[in-house]
Amino acid sequence: QTWDVIRSGYGADITFIDRALAQTFSRYAIAPNQVAIAGFSDGASYALSVGITNGDLFSHIIAFSPGFMAPAAQEGKPQVFISHGKGDTVLPIERCSRRIVPQLQRASYDVQYHEFNGPHTVPSAIAQASMEWFTQTAPKEN
Repeated sequence: QTWDVIRSGYGADITFIDRALAQTFSRYAIAPNQVAIAGFSDGASYALSVGITNGDLFSHIIAFSPGFMAPAAQEGKPQVFISHGKGDTVLPIERCSRRIVPQLQRASYDVQYHEFNGPHTVPSAIAQASMEWFTQTAPKEN
């Protein structure tokens, strides 16, 4: 199916993510200023929404072909990477990323935006670019 916020509002999915993060942070040494949330399609919409709501936890948001964003609040200022295919017929770029990116920029978010020739997909070059962006922009621990 899809994420809870798309159907009825935040709920079980956030609870699951909270538990997964708590378990991960308890088992591994995670640099708190180097945590990203990412997704594709509806997952990108959810990553944007959750990442902006929890910008004090997520330093970076990676959204491949998002359709919308519906943050419950606005915390912190995570850096944002968005990509979208110009030929996307599932979530057309004109009504999605070309509206989302200016909204984020007006709200003073640092946005790295990549349009590419292609459909509703994540080309390997775009995935690689997002990882390079994340590793280059994440603050380093001393």
